[in-house]
Amino acid sequence: MVVWDINPEIFNLSVFGMNIAPRYYGLAFVISFFIGERYCSKFMRDHGHSEKEISTLFTYSLLGTIIGARLGHCLFYEPGYYLTNPFEILKIWKGGLASHGGFIGVMAAVWLFNRKFKKKLELIWLLDLVAAPALLGGAFIRLGNLMNSEIVGTKTDVAWAFVFKQVDNIPRHPSQLYESLGYFVISLSLMYLYPKYHKIWQQGRFVGSVLVAGMSWRFFTEIFKENQVAFEQDMLFNMGQILSFMMILVGVYFLLRNKFSKKL
Repeated sequence: MVVWDINPEIFNLSVFGMNIAPRYYGLAFVISFFIGERYCSKFMRDHGHSEKEISTLFTYSLLGTIIGARLGHCLFYEPGYYLTNPFEILKIWKGGLASHGGFIGVMAAVWLFNRKFKKKLELIWLLDLVAAPALLGGAFIRLGNLMNSEIVGTKTDVAWAFVFKQVDNIPRHPSQLYESLGYFVISLSLMYLYPKYHKIWQQGRFVGSVLVAGMSWRFFTEIFKENQVAFEQDMLFNMGQILSFMMILVGVYFLLRNKFSKKL
C-alpha cells in the first residue's frame, strides 16, 4: 500500500507580493507539448511544411487542447451549471478539463490549420501524425492528476492500493497510473511505428489505431474510477465510457474509410 500525500505545487515563492506556485500538472502539460512539437516538426519539415506552418500548427494544437478540454468538461459533465453561468467557463484556473474534449480540440485544430493553409488533401496525413503524440499528452496529464490527488480510483484491498491523504484515508485503485501506463504503451508504440510505416499504411490507420486502442483502454480503466459527477451514479456506463465508445466508432471509421469509400 502506498500513502500518497504529495504537494501538487513544485515550489511556492512570494515575489514582489505575487505568489508563484507552479504545479506538477502544468509541468506535465508543458513536457507533453514539447515532446509532441519536437516529434511532429521533423516529419512536417520532411513533408515540405515551412517553419511558419509548424509554429502555427503548434499554436493551434495548444489552443485547441485547452479550449476543447475546458468545453468538454463544462458541456459533458456539468452542462446545467455552465450553460446558466456561461462566464464561469472562462475561469479555467478553477479547474475542470476533460481529456475527451482535449482530443477533439486537437482534431479540430488540425482541421482549422488545414483550412488556413489550403492543403485539404493533407488533413488525414496530419491527423495520423499528431494522433499518437496527443495520446502521449494524455499519459502525462494523468500523471499530473496523480500529483493533484484527483480523479481517484474506487475502494480496493489490492497490495498496490494508494491512500490519497488529501482526499480520505481509504485505500483506492491508482486509476491515474492505470490509464497513464496504457496511454504510454499505445502512444510510444505507434510513435515508433510511424517513421517505418506512415508511407506504407493507408492514411487514417494511425489516427484510427490511436482512437480505437486509446479509447478502449480508457473505457476499461473507467471501471476502476470514482464517478466524476453525481448524475453518473444511476448510469450503466459513465460519461467517460460513453464518450470513449463514441470516439472508438470514429476510430473504426478511420481504419475502414477506404473500404467505405469503395462501396460508395
